[in-house]
Amino acid sequence: MSNTIETIKEQINSNDILLYMKGNPRAPQCGFSSQAVQALMSCGERFAFVNILDNPDIRAELPKFANWPTFPQLWIKGELVGGCDIIVEMAGNGELQTLIDEAVASSAE
Repeated sequence: MSNTIETIKEQINSNDILLYMKGNPRAPQCGFSSQAVQALMSCGERFAFVNILDNPDIRAELPKFANWPTFPQLWIKGELVGGCDIIVEMAGNGELQTLIDEAVASSAE
């Protein structure tokens, strides 16, 4: 499983905005992933995603690596932001937009 952990680390480090989710942004496979995608899309920036349903090793190992048991999981600039409830709450109060804008701006520098 160390290869899986290395893959996870590489995905997190090589994508400023990364969502581990069930399904994909065009066809989420659960309501929580759908809500997370809608919140992210409302911010107007591109983001990477990993469909954990297509990646059973990542689905099994990421919760241990992240110390976060559920999906979706949003990672920005290498840091775990949280799951659906946190993403939706942050989108509602403007924090998500700010965090994403900062991530995009720091990448452009």
